[in-house]
Amino acid sequence: QLVESGGGLVQPGGSLTLSCAASGRTLDSYSIGWFRQAPGKGREGVSCFSRTTGTTYYSDSVKGRFTISRDNAKNTMYLLMNSLNDEDTAVYYCAARPSGCARWNSGGALFDSWGQGTQVTVSS
Repeated sequence: QLVESGGGLVQPGGSLTLSCAASGRTLDSYSIGWFRQAPGKGREGVSCFSRTTGTTYYSDSVKGRFTISRDNAKNTMYLLMNSLNDEDTAVYYCAARPSGCARWNSGGALFDSWGQGTQVTVSS
């Protein structure tokens, strides 16, 4: 089970850190993706950490602003989001799959375990 937290309302230019806590599985055995879905839009891949290659991928829209990190002791992944703008407003999800990050930037169709999502709203 994956549980996201940390969403909320933030002003443009602000920062938030989202958490993805796992239970019943060890996160370092999985590739973890972060995805988001804005109202009226399809699900978008934001970032993915591949357990098979150790590579972290970021979408062009968040590269340089968002960072993935992991705390193995807490079995939790984090998405640090800086310089937020209104286009970052969405429900954010984390998802896991036992192999790599294939097609992570196509909405995460190959990811089989999903959290419930956490709302991020960027507004003044």
